[in-house]
Amino acid sequence: MKRFAVIGLGRFGKKLAISLAMSGAEVIAIDKDREEIDAVRDQVSHAVRLDSTDEEALKAQGVDKMDVAIVGIGQGTGQGFESAILTVVNLRQIGVKEIFARAEDPIAGEVFSKIGATDVIYPEIESAQRWAYKLIAPQIGEKMDFAPGYSLARIKAPASFDGKTVMDLQLRQKYSINLVAIKRGENSKPEKSEKSGITNVPMPETIIYKDDLLIVAGSDADLAKLPQE
Repeated sequence: MKRFAVIGLGRFGKKLAISLAMSGAEVIAIDKDREEIDAVRDQVSHAVRLDSTDEEALKAQGVDKMDVAIVGIGQGTGQGFESAILTVVNLRQIGVKEIFARAEDPIAGEVFSKIGATDVIYPEIESAQRWAYKLIAPQIGEKMDFAPGYSLARIKAPASFDGKTVMDLQLRQKYSINLVAIKRGENSKPEKSEKSGITNVPMPETIIYKDDLLIVAGSDADLAKLPQE
């Protein structure tokens, strides 16, 4: 299991540190505010109050031995942005291999990338985009992006799909999406060849029933066009 340092315990950093710890990871939580440290002390491996712009302080707490560091320092003020920049530079200097930096806008993200962050997180932007898509396409359940604008998604088969075969539905021809797998719903009738109600390779003659869970792949725009009913 990887070891993580989460630096900056605002709303994003605190939730991230606790979630990582709940998943069984070793987590060092760092902030300059004693109250923030006290709030997570019992929920992470180690919580320490220090100034992350101090390279020696980071080394003293073993941050240089962490596999991943996430810089979640708030950037609402110029001082916060400056601290985040110096922290990323320090982490690179002490040899942390993976550095994720939270950015509030693309300009800040570009700065972090140029000074050594291996990846940039845009929680506000990404959250807004997820909600926009959820509002536009409520029929889409969990979605995993695998390229810009393209996703692997889970949808519940609508009533209009009930009793039709894969060939009947013509998902590729009508919607330009590919059906990857089927998980049978409670009221479905699994076929003899299916194990545990899972069809890994749907065939043209495979029948789909209402409330089956379908794993589909395609562009986000095409996925949003799938029927809701």
